[in-house]
Amino acid sequence: MIDIVEADLSLSAHAEALIQLMDQYALDPMGGGQGLPDEVKANLPRELAKRKSAHVILAFVDSQPAGLVVCLEGFSAFACKPLLNIHDVIVALPYRGRGLSKLLLNKVEEIAYDLGCCKLTLEVLEGNHVAQLAYKSYGFNGYELNPKMGKALFWEKKLE
Repeated sequence: MIDIVEADLSLSAHAEALIQLMDQYALDPMGGGQGLPDEVKANLPRELAKRKSAHVILAFVDSQPAGLVVCLEGFSAFACKPLLNIHDVIVALPYRGRGLSKLLLNKVEEIAYDLGCCKLTLEVLEGNHVAQLAYKSYGFNGYELNPKMGKALFWEKKLE
C-alpha cells in the first residue's frame, strides 16, 4: 500500500522518515556521497517545521519510508504570484521504478495549486539523467526567458 502525505514534523514517525530519507539522499552520489552531519539530523525536522514556507511530502510503502520531497515557497516578480521550488527529491533505492516520483510530484502540484502558485521550479544535476527523464515526463523543461539568451544556470555562493 502506498501513502503520500504532507508531513507533520511534530510526529516522530514523520520526522524520523525525513531524516532517514535525507541521509540516504546525502549518501548517494547525486546527493554528495556523504551522510548528513549529526547536527543536521538533530535539527532538520524542527528547523523545517518553523518555516511556514516549507512543505515536506513523504511517500510510505507498506508503512515504510520510501520517498521524500522538500519544497520551499518562493515568489515570481514577473507573475506577481508565489511559486513552489522543489528543493530535494529522493525515492529510496528499494522503491524505485514504482512510480513514486510521479505520485510525489502530483502531491506537490496539488499543494502549489492550493497556494495559488504560478509555477513549480527545481534544480537537477547535469549527470542525473534518470531524474531528468522523470521530470521531463512530468512536464518540466529548462528555464529560459529568451531562447537567444539560453537556459538559466543554477549557481551558488556558500556562506560559512
